[in-house]
Amino acid sequence: MSSSNPAPDWPELPLAGWIDTRDTLQRWLQIVGKVRLHLTPPINHSWHSTLYLTARGLTTSPIPYDTRSFHIDLDFVDHRLGIFAIDGASGGFALEPQSVAMFYARLMDELARMGLPVRISTRPNELADATPFPLDEAHHAYDPDAAHRFWLALSQADRVLKKFRTGFIGKCSPVHLFWGAMDLAVTRFSGRTAPTHPGGIPNLPDRITREAYSHEVSSCGFWSGTAPVDYPAFYSYAYPQPDGFAGARVEPEGAFYSADFGEFILPYDTVRTSPDPDETLMRFLESTYAAAADLAKWDRRALERQTPAKV
Repeated sequence: MSSSNPAPDWPELPLAGWIDTRDTLQRWLQIVGKVRLHLTPPINHSWHSTLYLTARGLTTSPIPYDTRSFHIDLDFVDHRLGIFAIDGASGGFALEPQSVAMFYARLMDELARMGLPVRISTRPNELADATPFPLDEAHHAYDPDAAHRFWLALSQADRVLKKFRTGFIGKCSPVHLFWGAMDLAVTRFSGRTAPTHPGGIPNLPDRITREAYSHEVSSCGFWSGTAPVDYPAFYSYAYPQPDGFAGARVEPEGAFYSADFGEFILPYDTVRTSPDPDETLMRFLESTYAAAADLAKWDRRALERQTPAKV
């Protein structure tokens, strides 16, 4: 397949074309994610709060509630939010243009109707605009086609990140979506503790950031972009960043180090339009991880699979 004929499963996703929907959807996902965060027993690095890809959209996975459990799904095929409880109770509503305030009210009402009332923190995290959800009438866009294409892009990223994850046998996160920045990520750990993180992420308590980065990491993922990287992109960073990391030679052509973000960036369109998107993305993931691990002197022989995993 030539670079002028991109793989059809890697959809176009220019940020400018769906930024209003993106900003609304990010807040909707924070509301859903905070339900899971509030009710689920804590796991290190906030892994108890994340969302996961499904064959139709995103899910919380099962959330405990007294002796019951339930999960919340966002379906980007039929464009519906669904709530499903272990006792057969269900609820939901259409994903359609509606304000963040309306989405919040509808979700809370449905949960209460099903006997699953919950109170969450109503201030968004990791966003400069921290208007509480019940008061947010400014964000109300929902373009079904854009949401569907975003989910398709996430699905492709999820698939390749899971292949990348198989090569590491040390402590490693699942491939999961953090709703704060709305990025899909997987994180590898060296096993060594890290210096205290300086914090400073907008509208996120420093204690959360410091617990997340309590140990050395090499992390990578996909997100929809934000200025000055105002396009969807894959990223890779290390904390703490070892000397020489910013100048490391990584692959493929088109990948670069962003001083603004302190991480390597590979534009999504470079992957999408390449002759072999999977191979292009894997080269980026492997080369940036190798740069981080080698410069920080990780014990790679102990942490990595020495024979290829069967897939």
